[in-house]
Amino acid sequence: MKTQTISLEKGKTTGYCIDLGKAPLLIIQAKKGYVMCGYLNMNAANKLGDIAGKVTGVKTFDDMLNADVVEVSENAKLAGLKQGMNVKDFLNDLL
Repeated sequence: MKTQTISLEKGKTTGYCIDLGKAPLLIIQAKKGYVMCGYLNMNAANKLGDIAGKVTGVKTFDDMLNADVVEVSENAKLAGLKQGMNVKDFLNDLL
C-alpha cells in the first residue's frame, strides 16, 4: 500500500492506494470523512454511518481530485454534501 499526503485549500488529506492489478483501490481521507473509488461499497459506508463520497473511472489521486462525486452517503447528505460536487470541494468541506 502506498500513502500520500495531499494538500488542499483548507488543509491536508491522506491518500491510500492499493495496486490490485488492472486498477488501483483508492481512498482519500480527510478529518471528517473520505472519498472512495468504485471498488468500495456505499451501502457499507451508510451502515457504518460514515461521511463518504464515491468516484468512478479513476486510476490516480489526481484523477480523483479532478473528478465529480457520483454517489454520497446518507451522513454526507446530512452534512450538506451532494452528488456532482468536485472531489476537492467535497474534501475541503470535510477538513
